[in-house]
Amino acid sequence: MNILMSSADTNLQIISRFGLPLGVEDLTIDEVCKLNGIDTITFLSVINHDQEQDVDIPTLMIYLNNAHSYFLEYLLPRIRQELIEAISAVKTGSQIPLLIIRLYDEYVQEVKTHIMHENNNAFEEHANDDQHLAAKMHELKNLIIKYYPSNEPNGLLFSALQDIFDIEKEFALHCSIEDDILLPALKKQNQTSSDDELSDREKDVLIQLVKGLSNKQIADALNISTHTVISHRKNIARKLNIHSTAGLTIYAIVNHLIDIQDTNK
Repeated sequence: MNILMSSADTNLQIISRFGLPLGVEDLTIDEVCKLNGIDTITFLSVINHDQEQDVDIPTLMIYLNNAHSYFLEYLLPRIRQELIEAISAVKTGSQIPLLIIRLYDEYVQEVKTHIMHENNNAFEEHANDDQHLAAKMHELKNLIIKYYPSNEPNGLLFSALQDIFDIEKEFALHCSIEDDILLPALKKQNQTSSDDELSDREKDVLIQLVKGLSNKQIADALNISTHTVISHRKNIARKLNIHSTAGLTIYAIVNHLIDIQDTNK
């Protein structure tokens, strides 16, 4: 799995968030992905930040949900603990360290709200949120660097500050994957779904068809040509990927286009 050799830190993050194991010996990327139920094209699209590939959305959601868990359950709490430990070493009566914790807690709460919004709204557009969160983290870094009491021990603080720099980069990567790969994929899927919806006329033809009418009878009933009926039937079969009359009947009943007692009359 030679992909580890370049941009190792970022790639290790991506590998872990897809739930892929280490210790893969000489297996290829495709073999490792298939063994773990991960779509290879989607994995490579994220690794390479390739916006052109057709990605598998369920696979991409595995990555994003694992990233959310990593931020909320591990990285953000760890940074807070480091900040608390740094503050506990403060001997002066300065209020700056406590205010830094308060600002950090506000940031964490906004990240949680951001992630809940994504989870509940299928990752709708959120560029303004991304920019706001990035600005808030940048502000926190500047406050620590500029105003933390210089006469206090700062070894623990440097460790926390390094993690804050790291989470800023990781969150930026996370948001770019959402914006550049997931959102376009969702839009494409929604467009495809829209394109595959039956038109009103196609629904009319389908209703007549499952009632048992022939092409000519449907043409007469709808005042269209037999050729047009045949064309509509081809489109219906293509869009629904259903080619039998029995299957079309089930579709029509399930989607409330017709009552079961009206079929085959």
